[in-house]
Amino acid sequence: MTSNSVDKEKSTSGVHPLKFALWLIIISIIMMFGAFTSAYIVRRAEGNWFEFELPGIMLLNTVIIIASSVTMQLAYNAAKKNNISMLKIMLFSTMALGIAFLAGQWSGWSELVQNSVYFGGATANPSGSFLYVLTGVHGFHLITGLIYIAAVISAALNYKVHSKNILRIQLCTIYWHFLGGLWLYLYIFLRINH
Repeated sequence: MTSNSVDKEKSTSGVHPLKFALWLIIISIIMMFGAFTSAYIVRRAEGNWFEFELPGIMLLNTVIIIASSVTMQLAYNAAKKNNISMLKIMLFSTMALGIAFLAGQWSGWSELVQNSVYFGGATANPSGSFLYVLTGVHGFHLITGLIYIAAVISAALNYKVHSKNILRIQLCTIYWHFLGGLWLYLYIFLRINH
């Protein structure tokens, strides 16, 4: 089956199977983070909760991920208009911003360790462990998004992403916007509940 036939294939409901699968993945991730944040609230209410300052880099990371969502949307718009040079520039920009976000996360974790906030173990408090889990699992999903962006960049460099072959970048854009929205949720949740 060629990539064009995959792009054009739709289920009987009129939704492309890959788009349907992506929405199932997104729903499962939402449920997982809903469970994490619910557990956070319940555990915090039980007491023995160490209060500490959130790493300052989290605000900068929020700006970075919003900017990356903008560049991803611009890449998608460029693909729809067959502006291949702009498509490539915006995809590489999104990739760079995603890597910068991960570097910021690493810096934030380093700051936590310097402030004696650890993950697990006898010296750890659940408050620190929850922060590492929430940001770490989001970081893992961001890495999967970067891998997908790399695949779209490879396709774009081979002129396989354009207005008549848009599914790849459309799925990537949906997922990347979701990751940005998920980070905003986590950041606001942690600011309110920390």
